Amino acid sequence: MKVLPGIAILVISLISTDLHAASSAYCGELTSGHDYISGDKHLLGLVEQAHFTSNIENLRHGNSGSLGGELSYTLMMFPNHHRALAAFGKLSLREKTLKPVGAKYSVGCFFDRAIRFKPNDAIVRMVYGNYLLKAGKADEATEQLRIAVGLEPENPTINYNLGLLYLKQKDYEQAKTYAKKAYELEFPLPGLKNQLKQAGKWDE
Repeated sequence: MKVLPGIAILVISLISTDLHAASSAYCGELTSGHDYISGDKHLLGLVEQAHFTSNIENLRHGNSGSLGGELSYTLMMFPNHHRALAAFGKLSLREKTLKPVGAKYSVGCFFDRAIRFKPNDAIVRMVYGNYLLKAGKADEATEQLRIAVGLEPENPTINYNLGLLYLKQKDYEQAKTYAKKAYELEFPLPGLKNQLKQAGKWDE
């Protein structure tokens, strides 16, 4: 059966709309929220002072409630808060649950919300990729980190992280490619290079 181009575009659009609707139904609409990168810095400071202290970020204890509740509040206010997303992912892994005590949504939902809120935020994608790798989902981690490097190809940290991921998968050529890019961009840590040297896969 031949599908007319206009019909195909409509079908793709409807599928995209349906997926978005399903996502928002499960993980909540983004009716409010502030951009972590360019949003209100005064408000960010107030939120972090109350709900994202160093004790919360390092998962020691909450300030006025559970760690899940504190991080949840921060991410409801600033959906793409990079450090809060990273901390929430670590908490989820530590507590061996997708929805830590006190959290409004699961870890997957908070990353879903961050991506819907700021689709072109490469650091959100990198943080998500790192979480997925630690959660044992290497293929999904690769997908997120490849999206991240596509969004910010000149970001040394993203290139380094993607190189590390490929190294763990023993894809040495890809690991070397992204390692060299990271070091060309002056990434300061030699760990990836040293591991490639140990594997006999590095050339200056």
